[in-house]
Amino acid sequence: MHLTIADAQSEWSRFAEGSIEQRMLLAAGQALGVGLRPRPLLLPEGRQRVEVEGIDPEGRIVVQLVANQGAYKPSYRNKVMADLFKLLWLRNAVPSAQRAVLVITAPIVQALGGWVAIAAADLGVEVLVFDGQHVAPLPPRA
Repeated sequence: MHLTIADAQSEWSRFAEGSIEQRMLLAAGQALGVGLRPRPLLLPEGRQRVEVEGIDPEGRIVVQLVANQGAYKPSYRNKVMADLFKLLWLRNAVPSAQRAVLVITAPIVQALGGWVAIAAADLGVEVLVFDGQHVAPLPPRA
C-alpha cells in the first residue's frame, strides 16, 4: 500500500500557535535540518486518510509526537507503542519516507524502559527527547 501526501488545510493543522506540539516539531526540525509540519496522508483511492504529526516537504522523514506532561501514567506506554507501530507503517507506506522519528517529552522516557527502547532502535525508529526548547537523542539506559 502506498500513501499519498495531501495538502493540509493550514500550516499547523490542529496544533495551536505556541502549543507544545508545535514547539516539539520546530525543535525536531531544527535538529534534523528540515521543516516539519503535520499533514494528512491519503490511502489508495483517496477515500480515507491518516494524519502524520510531522513530515518534511520531501516526505523523507515521518514524525510522531508524544507530548504528555506532568506525572507519568502507565497508559503513556501504550501511546508510545501505538506511535512506534504507526511510524513503522508510515515509513513503509509513504514511498519517499526513509526515516521514522518519535519525539517525546521528558516524562515519557520512562515508557521506553526495557525492551521498548531496544525494539525501537532495532527497527530503526529514532527517539528524540524534548526538554521544552530543544531535542536530544534518547539517552542510553544502563
